Amino acid sequence: MSKYENQITIFTDYLEEFPDTDELVWILGKQHLLRTGGTGPSSDAGWGCMLRCGQMMLAQALICRHLGRDWNWEKQKEQPKEYQRILQCFLDRKDCCYSIHQMAQMGVGEGKSIGEWFGPNTVAQVLKKLALFDEWNSLAVYVSMDNTVVIEDIKKMCCVLPVGAHTADESPPDSLPASSQGKGPSATCPAWKPLLLIVPLRLGINQINPVYIEAFKECFKMPQSLGALGGKPNNAYYFIGFLGDELIFLDPHTTQTFVDTEESGIVDDETFHCLQSPQRMSILNLDPSVALGFFCKEEKDFDNWCSLVQKEILKENLRMFELVQKHPSHWPPFVPPAKPEVTTTGAEFIDSTEHLEDFDLEEDFEILSV
Repeated sequence: MSKYENQITIFTDYLEEFPDTDELVWILGKQHLLRTGGTGPSSDAGWGCMLRCGQMMLAQALICRHLGRDWNWEKQKEQPKEYQRILQCFLDRKDCCYSIHQMAQMGVGEGKSIGEWFGPNTVAQVLKKLALFDEWNSLAVYVSMDNTVVIEDIKKMCCVLPVGAHTADESPPDSLPASSQGKGPSATCPAWKPLLLIVPLRLGINQINPVYIEAFKECFKMPQSLGALGGKPNNAYYFIGFLGDELIFLDPHTTQTFVDTEESGIVDDETFHCLQSPQRMSILNLDPSVALGFFCKEEKDFDNWCSLVQKEILKENLRMFELVQKHPSHWPPFVPPAKPEVTTTGAEFIDSTEHLEDFDLEEDFEILSV
């Protein structure tokens, strides 16, 4: 997690009198970073696998957002500038918007101490909140509640007026006229904010209920698919597809050293990609707590996704999740999430837990431990 993680400082107990500074301190021929020494974990081994899986799902969404779903990485080939900028979002540095540091710190607002294992819903909630500070990627992150996706709410979140289309005396972009909110897939928005849709689910009690298997597999066939977060008890994987009754997944459980930008601003990206072939596991061995991911760059993508869900998911008697047109009347009113008022911009603001009180806690869907 840190460039200095191998410099195990033995001076932790004596540093209280030292100033809080980013400057290096030299002691007996070795350099030490005061902010790093003794301030927290130097590795995410044993607790960070679900956070890494969340990073993988989000990274796939950003690739679709900027480079297109058909783009493929080729080793030792010059990459687009957008690709390098995407990598910058995930570096293991405190000032990167989707770093392990930012995800762990934001998890405190979800009731998870730093170093504590996350479940798929917790990661989804963390990504939703961090995305509010990410102006470049400009994603609308919707996390479904109570196994229900509400079309009206997503349209309200993603439909924005073009810049300059309103004055200061008029309604803000999130407050669209009633005639343009809550319509079916045929309604069109003035402009569409790219959507990362995450659906946390519980597909059984102690193990996955076989009645959900076919619907679960259908989700990987959808062109909007970002796969699924899940795994086994306290062992998270990023599921990207299936073969027969086996799920194909990427395993984050390979500890690697910290990678930073070079002087040129380029990131040595080889370790950000698969160093071994994807693995497979029987779908029946999947823990029932999962989170499906989908990316809809344009409104027509979301409309198409709604049609596919109605055709392939809602046809089942025991549905994996629900897709409804209107916001349920017994739910609290839907308010699109907004960035809290803070004195700085970007992810670097999350230096402590004092700002996390601006966020509401939501129920966790955790992978069961045995």
